[in-house]
Amino acid sequence: MLVFWDQRLVFLATPKAGSTAVETALESLAEVVVQRPPVLKHTPVYRYRRFVQPYLEKSAGGARFTVVALMREPVAWLGSWYRFRQRDDVMSPQNSTQGLSFDEFVAGYLEKPRPAFANVGSQARFLLGPDGNGADHIFCYEAIDRFTAFLEDRLGYAVTLPRVNVSPEAETRLSPALEAALRRACAEDFALYDRVRGGSAPLPG
Repeated sequence: MLVFWDQRLVFLATPKAGSTAVETALESLAEVVVQRPPVLKHTPVYRYRRFVQPYLEKSAGGARFTVVALMREPVAWLGSWYRFRQRDDVMSPQNSTQGLSFDEFVAGYLEKPRPAFANVGSQARFLLGPDGNGADHIFCYEAIDRFTAFLEDRLGYAVTLPRVNVSPEAETRLSPALEAALRRACAEDFALYDRVRGGSAPLPG
């Protein structure tokens, strides 16, 4: 999470959607940088609205902060999690996806409760929260140039995103049957992505 005080702008770090690159590029411009532990770095919008927003706005004399974030195509987002957890240095063995196919990972994601290796949350819940009071602007990870243009306009700074925190290569083709099941089970995520694809989706607050 990054807070740009003078610009009244907050960037929420959606997991596995380029947040480390954004933070690496812009941390020197931000007044508040939260990079660790992960539970704080990846503060979802509902926790931001409940705990962080009141403090920021009271400190800023009631001024409102604009909240922005990135969203990744849902299948690609799960693919990034799957590849990330293929690494040899995954700290908890139960979280590792080594020895599993992508289909097996997604099948685990669809289970209730999810096994530890597939318990990676939901972009829609992260970005919208349970009450729909979500981020003000959500940008498409696959069209990240629109996001960097927005940042450059707000910050007055040329933004170049480095290539960091890259996961290992792995096969992430999903079988048609499992993709259909995923689309049914995660309809909210796919509907939200359809809204943000190709640009930014202002959301009702």
